[in-house]
Amino acid sequence: MLSKELQELAEPVLAKVKEHPFWAGLRDGTLPPESLAHFVEQDTSHLLPAYARAMARTAAATRWDEHAALLARSVTGSLEARDRLRTAYTGLAPRLHLPPLAERPEASAATHAHCTFLHAATASTVAAGMGALLPMVWFNHRISDDLVERHTPGSRYADWIAAYHPGEGYRFAVRAFMTAYDELGERMAVPGRAELVEYFTTSVRYEWAFAEAAWSRSGWPL
Repeated sequence: MLSKELQELAEPVLAKVKEHPFWAGLRDGTLPPESLAHFVEQDTSHLLPAYARAMARTAAATRWDEHAALLARSVTGSLEARDRLRTAYTGLAPRLHLPPLAERPEASAATHAHCTFLHAATASTVAAGMGALLPMVWFNHRISDDLVERHTPGSRYADWIAAYHPGEGYRFAVRAFMTAYDELGERMAVPGRAELVEYFTTSVRYEWAFAEAAWSRSGWPL
Protein backbone atom coordinates (compact mmCIF):
# COMPACT_ATOMS: atom_id res chain seq x y z
CA MET A 1 0.00 0.00 0.00
CA LEU A 2 1.22 3.50 -0.81
CA SER A 3 0.48 4.86 2.67
CA LYS A 4 2.73 2.21 4.23
CA GLU A 5 5.51 3.00 1.77
CA LEU A 6 5.29 6.71 2.62
CA GLN A 7 5.26 6.05 6.36
CA GLU A 8 8.37 3.90 6.08
CA LEU A 9 10.13 6.69 4.20
CA ALA A 10 9.13 9.31 6.76
CA GLU A 11 9.58 7.42 10.05
CA PRO A 12 13.34 8.09 10.42
CA VAL A 13 12.77 11.83 9.93
CA LEU A 14 9.75 11.83 12.24
CA ALA A 15 11.81 10.18 14.98
CA LYS A 16 14.43 12.93 14.67
CA VAL A 17 11.81 15.69 14.56
CA LYS A 18 10.24 14.43 17.80
CA GLU A 19 13.61 14.78 19.54
CA HIS A 20 14.37 18.19 18.05
CA PRO A 21 15.14 20.75 20.81
CA PHE A 22 11.99 22.69 19.91
CA TRP A 23 9.60 19.78 20.56
CA ALA A 24 11.72 18.36 23.40
CA GLY A 25 11.74 21.79 25.04
CA LEU A 26 7.97 21.96 24.82
CA ARG A 27 7.69 18.56 26.49
CA ASP A 28 9.93 19.37 29.45
CA GLY A 29 9.10 23.07 29.75
CA THR A 30 12.57 24.42 28.90
CA LEU A 31 11.75 25.93 25.50
CA PRO A 32 12.48 29.67 25.39
CA PRO A 33 9.13 31.48 25.17
CA GLU A 34 10.39 33.51 22.21
CA SER A 35 10.74 30.27 20.23
CA LEU A 36 7.13 29.33 20.87
CA ALA A 37 6.01 32.81 19.85
CA HIS A 38 8.03 32.54 16.63
CA PHE A 39 6.46 29.16 15.87
CA VAL A 40 2.90 30.38 16.43
CA GLU A 41 3.45 33.57 14.43
CA GLN A 42 4.91 31.74 11.45
CA ASP A 43 2.43 28.88 11.61
CA THR A 44 -0.74 30.93 11.95
CA SER A 45 0.20 33.96 9.86
CA HIS A 46 1.84 32.15 6.94
CA LEU A 47 2.09 28.37 6.88
CA LEU A 48 -1.46 27.31 7.77
CA PRO A 49 -3.07 29.78 5.34
CA ALA A 50 -0.67 28.64 2.60
CA TYR A 51 -1.43 25.03 3.38
CA ALA A 52 -5.17 25.67 3.20
CA ARG A 53 -4.82 27.30 -0.21
CA ALA A 54 -2.58 24.49 -1.44
CA MET A 55 -5.23 21.94 -0.45
CA ALA A 56 -7.92 24.01 -2.16
CA ARG A 57 -5.87 24.08 -5.35
CA THR A 58 -5.40 20.30 -5.32
CA ALA A 59 -9.07 19.73 -4.46
CA ALA A 60 -9.99 21.68 -7.58
CA ALA A 61 -7.56 19.72 -9.75
CA THR A 62 -8.16 16.12 -8.67
CA ARG A 63 -10.47 13.97 -10.76
CA TRP A 64 -11.67 11.97 -7.73
CA ASP A 65 -14.72 13.43 -6.02
CA GLU A 66 -14.05 11.75 -2.68
CA HIS A 67 -10.55 13.21 -2.60
CA ALA A 68 -11.84 16.66 -3.53
CA ALA A 69 -14.33 16.46 -0.65
CA LEU A 70 -11.65 15.38 1.83
CA LEU A 71 -9.31 18.19 0.81
CA ALA A 72 -12.09 20.77 0.81
CA ARG A 73 -13.08 19.85 4.37
CA SER A 74 -9.45 20.11 5.39
CA VAL A 75 -9.20 23.64 3.97
CA THR A 76 -11.76 24.82 6.49
CA GLY A 77 -10.15 22.77 9.24
CA SER A 78 -6.75 24.34 8.64
CA LEU A 79 -8.08 27.89 8.81
CA GLU A 80 -10.06 27.05 11.93
CA ALA A 81 -6.90 25.59 13.47
CA ARG A 82 -5.08 28.86 12.75
CA ASP A 83 -7.68 30.83 14.68
CA ARG A 84 -7.84 28.29 17.49
CA LEU A 85 -4.08 28.31 18.04
CA ARG A 86 -3.81 32.09 18.07
CA THR A 87 -6.69 32.33 20.55
CA ALA A 88 -5.16 29.65 22.78
CA TYR A 89 -1.75 31.30 22.75
CA THR A 90 -3.18 34.73 23.55
CA GLY A 91 -5.21 33.31 26.41
CA LEU A 92 -2.24 31.49 27.95
CA ALA A 93 0.34 34.23 27.32
CA PRO A 94 -0.12 36.23 30.57
CA ARG A 95 0.10 33.17 32.84
CA LEU A 96 2.99 31.58 30.96
CA HIS A 97 4.80 34.93 30.49
CA LEU A 98 4.83 34.55 26.72
CA PRO A 99 5.62 37.46 24.40
CA PRO A 100 2.66 38.92 22.52
CA LEU A 101 2.17 37.81 18.93
CA ALA A 102 2.99 40.25 16.17
CA GLU A 103 -0.05 41.21 14.13
CA ARG A 104 1.72 40.95 10.77
CA PRO A 105 5.02 39.12 11.22
CA GLU A 106 7.34 38.83 8.25
CA ALA A 107 7.69 35.31 6.92
CA SER A 108 11.06 33.88 7.85
CA ALA A 109 13.29 32.44 5.14
CA ALA A 110 12.33 28.89 6.16
CA THR A 111 8.63 29.69 6.21
CA HIS A 112 8.79 31.48 2.88
CA ALA A 113 10.53 28.47 1.32
CA HIS A 114 7.99 26.06 2.81
CA CYS A 115 5.00 28.08 1.59
CA THR A 116 6.54 28.54 -1.86
CA PHE A 117 7.14 24.80 -2.11
CA LEU A 118 3.49 24.06 -1.26
CA HIS A 119 2.24 26.57 -3.82
CA ALA A 120 4.57 25.31 -6.55
CA ALA A 121 3.82 21.63 -5.92
CA THR A 122 0.07 22.05 -5.93
CA ALA A 123 0.19 24.26 -9.03
CA SER A 124 2.15 21.57 -10.86
CA THR A 125 0.28 18.23 -10.88
CA VAL A 126 -2.13 16.41 -8.60
CA ALA A 127 0.58 13.85 -7.86
CA ALA A 128 3.07 16.54 -6.81
CA GLY A 129 0.41 18.32 -4.77
CA MET A 130 -0.73 15.22 -2.94
CA GLY A 131 2.88 14.32 -2.20
CA ALA A 132 3.58 17.75 -0.74
CA LEU A 133 0.42 17.90 1.38
CA LEU A 134 0.57 14.69 3.41
CA PRO A 135 3.55 15.30 5.74
CA MET A 136 2.03 18.35 7.42
CA VAL A 137 -1.24 16.65 8.36
CA TRP A 138 0.46 13.39 9.31
CA PHE A 139 3.34 14.91 11.31
CA ASN A 140 0.93 17.20 13.15
CA HIS A 141 -1.04 14.15 14.25
CA ARG A 142 1.99 12.15 15.36
CA ILE A 143 3.82 15.02 17.06
CA SER A 144 0.79 16.38 18.92
CA ASP A 145 0.06 12.86 20.23
CA ASP A 146 3.70 12.50 21.27
CA LEU A 147 3.60 15.82 23.15
CA VAL A 148 0.56 14.73 25.12
CA GLU A 149 1.98 11.29 25.88
CA ARG A 150 5.53 12.26 26.83
CA HIS A 151 5.40 15.79 28.26
CA THR A 152 6.45 16.36 31.85
CA PRO A 153 3.23 16.72 33.90
CA GLY A 154 2.90 20.18 35.41
CA SER A 155 5.69 21.62 33.27
CA ARG A 156 5.47 25.13 31.89
CA TYR A 157 3.84 24.30 28.56
CA ALA A 158 1.48 21.52 29.66
CA ASP A 159 -1.60 23.68 29.04
CA TRP A 160 -0.30 24.79 25.65
CA ILE A 161 0.34 21.17 24.68
CA ALA A 162 -3.27 20.34 25.56
CA ALA A 163 -4.50 23.29 23.50
CA TYR A 164 -2.20 22.48 20.57
CA HIS A 165 -3.56 18.95 20.20
CA PRO A 166 -6.23 18.96 17.46
CA GLY A 167 -8.49 16.53 19.32
CA GLU A 168 -9.36 12.88 19.03
CA GLY A 169 -11.46 13.47 15.91
CA TYR A 170 -8.31 14.45 14.03
CA ARG A 171 -7.10 10.86 13.85
CA PHE A 172 -10.17 10.03 11.73
CA ALA A 173 -9.15 12.76 9.28
CA VAL A 174 -5.63 11.34 9.12
CA ARG A 175 -7.04 7.87 8.53
CA ALA A 176 -9.13 9.26 5.67
CA PHE A 177 -6.00 10.81 4.15
CA MET A 178 -4.16 7.49 4.36
CA THR A 179 -7.06 5.75 2.64
CA ALA A 180 -6.98 8.36 -0.13
CA TYR A 181 -3.26 7.76 -0.69
CA ASP A 182 -3.79 4.01 -0.90
CA GLU A 183 -6.47 4.65 -3.52
CA LEU A 184 -4.08 6.90 -5.43
CA GLY A 185 -1.42 4.22 -5.27
CA GLU A 186 -3.77 1.81 -7.01
CA ARG A 187 -4.99 4.29 -9.63
CA MET A 188 -1.80 6.12 -10.59
CA ALA A 189 0.60 5.18 -13.33
CA VAL A 190 4.20 4.55 -12.31
CA PRO A 191 5.51 8.06 -13.20
CA GLY A 192 2.76 9.77 -11.18
CA ARG A 193 3.42 7.57 -8.17
CA ALA A 194 7.15 8.32 -8.37
CA GLU A 195 6.44 12.04 -8.54
CA LEU A 196 4.17 11.84 -5.47
CA VAL A 197 6.88 10.04 -3.50
CA GLU A 198 9.50 12.59 -4.59
CA TYR A 199 7.45 15.56 -3.40
CA PHE A 200 6.47 13.76 -0.21
CA THR A 201 10.14 13.18 0.62
CA THR A 202 10.95 16.86 0.14
CA SER A 203 7.94 17.96 2.16
CA VAL A 204 9.02 15.76 5.07
CA ARG A 205 12.30 17.69 5.23
CA TYR A 206 10.41 20.94 5.58
CA GLU A 207 8.86 19.62 8.80
CA TRP A 208 12.33 19.48 10.32
CA ALA A 209 13.27 22.87 8.86
CA PHE A 210 10.19 24.54 10.38
CA ALA A 211 11.02 23.26 13.87
CA GLU A 212 14.65 24.28 13.45
CA ALA A 213 13.69 27.81 12.39
CA ALA A 214 11.37 28.17 15.40
CA TRP A 215 14.08 26.91 17.76
CA SER A 216 16.75 29.25 16.38
CA ARG A 217 14.25 32.05 15.61
CA SER A 218 16.11 32.51 12.35
CA GLY A 219 14.97 35.14 9.91
CA TRP A 220 16.68 36.25 6.73
CA PRO A 221 20.50 36.35 6.50
CA LEU A 222 20.47 40.02 5.49
